[in-house]
Order: sequence, then C-alpha cells, then structure tokens
Amino acid sequence: MTTDLAFNFDALTPDFMWYALESIGVRAESGMLALNSYENRVYQFVDEDKQRLVVKFYRPQRWDLAQIQEEHDFTKELAEFEVPVCAPLEINGQTIHQYQGYYFTLFPSVGGRQFEVDNLEQLEWVGRYMGRIHRIGANQPFQHRPTIGFDEYLYQPRKLLQSSSFIPSHLENAFFNDLDILIENIEQHWQPADNIRLHGDCHPGNILWRDGPMFVDLDDARNGPAIQDLWMLLNGDRADKLMQLDILLEGYQEFYSLPSEQLKLIEPLRGLRMVHYMAWLAKRWNDPAFPQAFPWFADGKYWEGQVLGFKEQIAAINEKPLSFQPQW
Repeated sequence: MTTDLAFNFDALTPDFMWYALESIGVRAESGMLALNSYENRVYQFVDEDKQRLVVKFYRPQRWDLAQIQEEHDFTKELAEFEVPVCAPLEINGQTIHQYQGYYFTLFPSVGGRQFEVDNLEQLEWVGRYMGRIHRIGANQPFQHRPTIGFDEYLYQPRKLLQSSSFIPSHLENAFFNDLDILIENIEQHWQPADNIRLHGDCHPGNILWRDGPMFVDLDDARNGPAIQDLWMLLNGDRADKLMQLDILLEGYQEFYSLPSEQLKLIEPLRGLRMVHYMAWLAKRWNDPAFPQAFPWFADGKYWEGQVLGFKEQIAAINEKPLSFQPQW
C-alpha cells in the first residue's frame, strides 16, 4: 500500500523526550503518559516543581515554523481576550522549541469532562464563546496557514486515493464514480464566503467541560468560512439540528453575525471532511500508530460503506439547507 510523505515517530523514545525537555530547562519527574493524538505526539508528565504539563511534538514536514507560530499567536490572542483556550506556555521567551529536527511545545495540563453535545445549556455556552473566537478571528486572516479549499480537501485526496491500493478492485469503478459525483455536487453548491481565522477542527472532542467550555487543539487552525467551526456541533435528524442551531446561534450572535447564506455550506463542508479524512488515513498509513488505531481502514467493508456514504452525502447536499432567523 503506497502513501506519500510517510513518516513515523520511532525516534521519540522516552530518553529522547527527556533530553528534549532538558534542553529548555524542564526536568520531567514522571514518565510520559501518551494522550490521544495521531497527527502529532502528545504526552502528559509532571515536572520537578510538581506541575502537570503536556508536551506536544509536531509531525515533521507538516507545518513550518511560521505556520506553527501563527497557531500559537492566535491561541494567545484568544486567551488575552479571556476566551477559554489551552494556550502554549512561554519558556525562555518563546513557545516553539527545537530538538534534533522536531518542533515541540509545552502546554498546561487542563483536565475536564467531555462536552455534551445534547446538553442545550452547554451548547448555548459554547456558542457564546465561539462567537467571541470568530469576532477575534475576523480581525485579520492568517498569512502563512492555508485556507479551506477544493485542492487540499478534494483534488489532492482524490489523487492520493487513486494512486493507493486501499480500495478493493471490485469497488474501484463504483467508488471513484460516486466520489466524482460528490465532488461535482460540492463544486456546484459551493457559496463564496468571507474567510476568517478558525479553530478549524471544532468537533466535540476538542471541547472539554470544566466550569464551562475549554477549547483545545488548534493544530488545524486555518482560514475559512465561520460555519466550519459550527456544523460539527450539530447532530441527529433535521429537527434536532434546527433546534441545536437555534440555541448555538442565540449565544453566538451576541458577538458575531453569521451570514445566513453560509448555512448552504454545511453539507458541502461535510463532504469535504469525508474525502479529506479517508485520504489523511491513507497518507499516514506507514505511521505504525495508524494501522493499530484504525484497523478497519484496510477492510473491504469500510470501503463498501464509503460508497454508500458518498450517495447519502450527495443526497444531503441537494436537500434544502438549514435556516435560521438572523438576529440584528
């Protein structure tokens, strides 16, 4: 099975990480507890001052220094405006450190429960803070980070999947035929929108709940339409989504006005994520963590399900979009 930009983290041994931390004057007093992360490697530890910290080693060749710095600057800007985000720690005057080819960053360890997507009170609270995030994000665009677009999310993934050997031969025609129809429908239903700085991957797993929401992991931060940070918080049938959208926007629009036209992008954006996700798994398959965590990806039944998923998503794109009454 061929992939491109294959890379694994074999060099990240406990000794390596200990010396990386020591290089910036941080001494780990406990072992490294691996946290749930596949794109990068993230570990929790206790330092000599009994502080519980998290170290994140960035995947080489993914983001350059300027792009990582933009992520950190945006996160710190949000924190300065009292948005609850897990911001990187500044050590020796900087938040990005290098050790033998790796960029790494330290964060405070922020515990919490999982955000409950069906808890309407929590949803309104999240909407209020998301409005604040977007109000700040709209002040200026990222200069180095990418903008959500067809090339990264559709065309390159299609090319990668075509050159891989993941799709069973008896499904290839159906798979790529329906994928091309999905791409065509996304292109036809795409609406131009103002692009702002986004969290970029604001699914419920990236929101912790303490005395309120805590937004974590801005690793996928980029420019894009505001609705990108909202649609993943909607689930269930159409009636459920309409109710959730109304509650989410009740708090959101106290701080930022979402153009109603962007609701037409929800299903096209869901289609982009679907295609991008399966290509991401294919691209990272040579990293030993991926076959272990996603064994079903190499199973023919998964790809049969994707053909059905394409058809369902094409139908969803062609349905009447969700609507709301803008608040002025």
